[in-house]
Amino acid sequence: MNYFVTGATGFIGRFLVARLLKRDNARVFALVRPGSEYKLDAMRRRLCVEESRLVPISGDLTKKLLGVNKRDQDDLVGQIDHFFHLAAIYDLNADENSQRYINIEGTRQTLKLAEKLDAKCFHHMSSVAAGGLYDGTFTEDMFEEAEGLDDPYLLTKHEAEALVRQESRIPWRIYRPSLVVGHSQTGEMDKIDGPYYFFKLIQKIKDFLPNWIPLVGLDSGHFNIVPVDFVADALDHIAHRKDGNGQCFHLTADRSYNFGEVMDIIASAAQAPRMPVRLDGKVFDAVPGFVRRGVSALTPRMLINQALENLDIPPSVIKFLAFPTEYDNQRARAALEGSGIEVPELESYIQQLWDFWENHLDPDRDSREDELQPLPSLPERVEDKIVLVTGATSGIGKASALKLARAGATVLVVARTPEKLEETLHEIKQLGGTARAYRCDVSNIDSVDELVEKVLADYGRVDILVNNAGHSIRRSVVHSFSRFHDFERTMQLNYFGALRLIMKLMPGMIERGFGHVINISSIGVLTNAPRFSAYVASKAALDSFTRCAASELAHQGIYFTTINMPLVRTPMIAPTKLYNHVPTISPNQAADMICDAIVRRPKRIATSLGVLGQVMHFITPKVTETIMNTGYKIFSDSAAAMGRKEATPKKISREQAAFSRLFKGIHW
Repeated sequence: MNYFVTGATGFIGRFLVARLLKRDNARVFALVRPGSEYKLDAMRRRLCVEESRLVPISGDLTKKLLGVNKRDQDDLVGQIDHFFHLAAIYDLNADENSQRYINIEGTRQTLKLAEKLDAKCFHHMSSVAAGGLYDGTFTEDMFEEAEGLDDPYLLTKHEAEALVRQESRIPWRIYRPSLVVGHSQTGEMDKIDGPYYFFKLIQKIKDFLPNWIPLVGLDSGHFNIVPVDFVADALDHIAHRKDGNGQCFHLTADRSYNFGEVMDIIASAAQAPRMPVRLDGKVFDAVPGFVRRGVSALTPRMLINQALENLDIPPSVIKFLAFPTEYDNQRARAALEGSGIEVPELESYIQQLWDFWENHLDPDRDSREDELQPLPSLPERVEDKIVLVTGATSGIGKASALKLARAGATVLVVARTPEKLEETLHEIKQLGGTARAYRCDVSNIDSVDELVEKVLADYGRVDILVNNAGHSIRRSVVHSFSRFHDFERTMQLNYFGALRLIMKLMPGMIERGFGHVINISSIGVLTNAPRFSAYVASKAALDSFTRCAASELAHQGIYFTTINMPLVRTPMIAPTKLYNHVPTISPNQAADMICDAIVRRPKRIATSLGVLGQVMHFITPKVTETIMNTGYKIFSDSAAAMGRKEATPKKISREQAAFSRLFKGIHW
């Protein structure tokens, strides 16, 4: 099968060409400007293909019939099965004339060449920008409905697509990708664009503020983001389907992010301050017009532009922060069904994007190289290490044990139930990991002593201790007057059991000059969540001991990390049916926090909202108490906590839903 590709050496083009050449007997004829043939040579070397399969066609998008000479035209007539037009200007900073000439006239000449060559199908890479600033959901069948096309980029993408729809005399298919970022596996990107404009801002915030300081973000606009590998995979797959001519396909993610969410996700990868509380951009509509005009007058445009310049953000980007459009992609999803091609969540690959930007695209990278000390990987951290995890047969503990075993640690899984221990051990062995199971009731001091004795007899040491086993009780103080044992049993397991393990294993750690203790605490210790007085008190006791011990043992090579976990979907919270309806994180996400602790060895890992709660309790205790009391009154004790049979609520009130989203992760 033969392909003609414009923009073959461009960002999306490189990945598409690589996929096309994986097909049997595929040949790609790539348009390259005179003097740029070396780019195609580099592609051949990278893809390990011979010249006969990746053939340069000298030409120029600004010329008639793209400047392709008559000999090449004659040779290719009737030979091209698929003609891909990817070449265009994707630059908000480009002047209007350049964009019109390349995006519109270039598309017109490309169409004429495809018709001249009698190509069987014309594939036009458009953009969601063709919909302009449409206020609502723009579907794959919509085109004339585009709004707000004043910007040259939006206008030229729209008009180029119109040419294909109205003037093409050969079958065509149109593809509209959303904001395209780097490769989801490698982070590879070729330029600063889209969300990347704000990477420098996040970096400067990181340099200026410690990452535990919570910031306030802004919920505004819709940002639909896709990685380049998805776009190339989807384009290749849909182009080769029998059906689809005369149709448009949205190569978009199923969900969009608002500006505050995007900034917060980038900050998580940069280890910069997070934005746990975000204001709805619409609140500024309530500000009187004369106030907004007054603020604008007091802030000269020159100062704003200078600030943007310092952050490498083009002023033209600012108007897109409130981007109003969402995108329906039903046709593309149907075309991709069964192919295994889907858009990954931005959170799952943002770290790759950040690392690649910082190492390759950051304009200040040369001056920062000496400051950037790459961290070891998890496998490097746990190589030849003995890691003991309590509560390792379910929830956070099991997820952590599996991840650590996969990374190469020798994992000692500790729990009370023999059957579950064997089940976890079997799963680890299926992964090819090394593990050993130990039965122990951590709330029983004698049982803990027996555990340590067996472990030291078997292995001689524990390098990393993960105190995960715990018990939570959700009950108001007013319903606890006759339940003093609630406080005793939570303290026995959450504090004394964990403390006993530390005290028994610490001498060996000190003797060897290395040890790492990771205590799974709670966001409640930072936010003082109501109804959790017994649970929070026990976790706070362990936190306090840890801070004191860390101060004493820092010079001995001993690390302590406290993880103030938000609400996690585990069997521990299952009895509280309310939690079926509020935001939680998964055990795998919680396990990632433990793995992060092992890699970075920080003093504390906490969500930004948890840190914000602690700061607010210190700075504005009365206001914070009022907020927590409001949450206490909005939610209620479970029937079980009051001694009655529990009935699972089918839904929670709007007020409860709003409160739980605003304070995501807090135990109410």
